[in-house]
Amino acid sequence: MCIDAQTFADVLTDPAGAETISAAAGCPLVIVRADSTGSAPALAGLDIAALPAVVVAVAADPSCLPSDCFAAADVILTEDGEAGAPFVRPEGGVQAGLTAIETALTASPVAGTSLALLLRTSAGLGVPAGLVAESATYSTLQAGAEFIRWRSARPARAPEPEATRVVTERRGDELRIVLSRPTRRNAVDRRMRDALAEALAVAIADGGLNVVLSAAGPDFCAGGDLDEFGSRPDPAAAHVIRLTRSPALLMHRLSARTTAYLHGACLGAGIELPAFAGRVVAAPETRLGLPEVSLGLVPGAGGTVSLPHRIGRWRTAFLALTGQQLTADQALAWGLVDEIQPRDQH
Repeated sequence: MCIDAQTFADVLTDPAGAETISAAAGCPLVIVRADSTGSAPALAGLDIAALPAVVVAVAADPSCLPSDCFAAADVILTEDGEAGAPFVRPEGGVQAGLTAIETALTASPVAGTSLALLLRTSAGLGVPAGLVAESATYSTLQAGAEFIRWRSARPARAPEPEATRVVTERRGDELRIVLSRPTRRNAVDRRMRDALAEALAVAIADGGLNVVLSAAGPDFCAGGDLDEFGSRPDPAAAHVIRLTRSPALLMHRLSARTTAYLHGACLGAGIELPAFAGRVVAAPETRLGLPEVSLGLVPGAGGTVSLPHRIGRWRTAFLALTGQQLTADQALAWGLVDEIQPRDQH
């Protein structure tokens, strides 16, 4: 559905009309043209918190969309390369961005809509509560048709033999934590999650320690271990387990004392966790992205909390809905990383 701002406001305030804007009604996306200074203000004050669809506002001229209208959109696209946050100027232009979002929502309408609902809700929550909301949404989607379809099309590989997942070393007042599963691109499985939580707990217990997080091999972390996705038969129990051993919550508690050094692929958990760090340094070849919606899921390692704190929920939604990857330079411009530095200087 593509409508102007005033029409969207009229439909949203009409109970009968509002029901037509829903993934359940076959409309997971509404594109709102906010190109007129006369109509764009109609978005101000609109409450889309519970609207079960993704709202993309298009503003060729960012000045047409005042800041009090931002809350009425999940993604804001523009052709203006100078526009700041929360606007996104997609590679290839607005139409390319819209096509990427439409493609994602055609394949995963429930996951994409759930992402938008989660980001809107989490914006008003503290970090711990935001992590609870994320985990609950993630677990719900694991029982959904979109994830089940993805899982059935991708048989899991045989488990790896027991091996070290995380290496720690203490150097004076520094605790160096290195992700050490390079043969699987440092994909986070249960053993790595538990080992990382144990290492971070050491720093929690010793307030004098600063944490340096890095990784071995060509990639920092390619995300969660896909072979484990959906392996637990009870998503509700998995929700409780996820909150019991939460590297994301520990990273948040240690943020002021943590520096993360990124390189190579930083996908899913590979950016969701380090985004909690107080300082994030990326090598020039670093690539960052959130691929989970294409699996019928939402980010589940804390990304719906950590990334919005750095780049806002609008840009987070764009990354997650499109699956597009940022270069180190783009991530620096957005504030997702704080510095670019060659890896040999890390």
